[in-house]
Amino acid sequence: MRPYLSFLYILVLSLWVGGMTIFTFIVTPAIFRSYGRDAAGEIVGRLFPGYFTYLLVLSGAALLLFLIQQRSAAPALPSRICLALLILAVLANSCVSFRLHPETMRVKQQIASFEREAADTPARKAFRRLHAVSAVLNLFVLLDGAALLAISRLLGRNG
Repeated sequence: MRPYLSFLYILVLSLWVGGMTIFTFIVTPAIFRSYGRDAAGEIVGRLFPGYFTYLLVLSGAALLLFLIQQRSAAPALPSRICLALLILAVLANSCVSFRLHPETMRVKQQIASFEREAADTPARKAFRRLHAVSAVLNLFVLLDGAALLAISRLLGRNG
């Protein structure tokens, strides 16, 4: 295994997990604490396309680096687990980027104000459902990346 590929793989996983952690647990809550719900939603909504692209590119890069490194290695169980986790991350990020986020934005456009509009309107209910799915997928991708990082460090290599 080439050391620079191993380094790049760990770097990509670290950027993936670190970026998600900072955005999810520091940046987004700070924005919602600092602004009203409508303004905060607008700010975070403008950040989401870049965030989702960032995650899709990093998960794709991690998968590619993993495959390059593994092409001559025997498919041991940890390698198969890593491959499955990487594929699931790319699929989840693709789903969010190309389907879930655009649908959420379409529904959000039907809501004049989260601060003034009743929570039980059809658009608010649809938004809440889509947001919940997005939050679950976000947490999954974060844990997926953390698991990949742990596996690679515990084994002293990249899966």
